Amino acid sequence: MALTVAMILLIPIIAMQFTDEVNWNRSDFIAAGVLLLGTCLMCELVIRMVKNLKYRIALCGALVLILIMIWLEFAVGVFGTPLAGS
Repeated sequence: MALTVAMILLIPIIAMQFTDEVNWNRSDFIAAGVLLLGTCLMCELVIRMVKNLKYRIALCGALVLILIMIWLEFAVGVFGTPLAGS
């Protein structure tokens, strides 16, 4: 799991070498690492604890969906407060 998270985090590191569009700092990498590793660990816990395959798939899918929603909020503020005066 940790190797998979590290490989995913290599994507923005490599992209930062080629473009100025990707500009992550240390705290961005820490937040992304915590989110990804936490999701992996939670899915691992679900796989070990839940015996029913359908429930495993549903719970891991829900965890991934939550990860995506948090990631989107951090990236672009999808669920943020409306602009003042609107």
